[in-house]
Amino acid sequence: MFEKNPCVYILASRPNGTLYIGVTSDLHGRMFEHTHKLYPGFTAKYGVSTLVYYEHHVTMDAAISREKRLKVWKRLWKLVLIEKMNLGWHDLFDPTSGEIAMGPFDQATFDPIWSRC
Repeated sequence: MFEKNPCVYILASRPNGTLYIGVTSDLHGRMFEHTHKLYPGFTAKYGVSTLVYYEHHVTMDAAISREKRLKVWKRLWKLVLIEKMNLGWHDLFDPTSGEIAMGPFDQATFDPIWSRC
C-alpha cells in the first residue's frame, strides 16, 4: 500500500518524555506495530508510541548510520531536533488512516555542527 524507503524515526511517551530512536524501511507498518504494541519490548513497556520526528534516507545503510549517530547524541540535541520539525510534539502518525503527517525533516535547514556528531 505504501512505498517502502529507509527512515529514521523518534517516538516519545509524551512531550519531553521518554524517547526511542529506530530505523525502518516501512514507517507506516512500523508505526502500526508500535501503536498496537504488537511486540513486547521497550516501546510497549514504557508506552513510547507517539511519532514526533522522522527523516527519510536514500539507503538503509545511511539510515542505520544516522540512527547510530542520533542514539549517542545528548538529550538536549535530540529535543532541539524534534522541535525543529514538530514544535508542538504532535503525533505525526494517524493510527486510523495510517497516514504520516507533515513532510520529512529538511536536511538543508539542519545545523551542520550537530551533523558531525
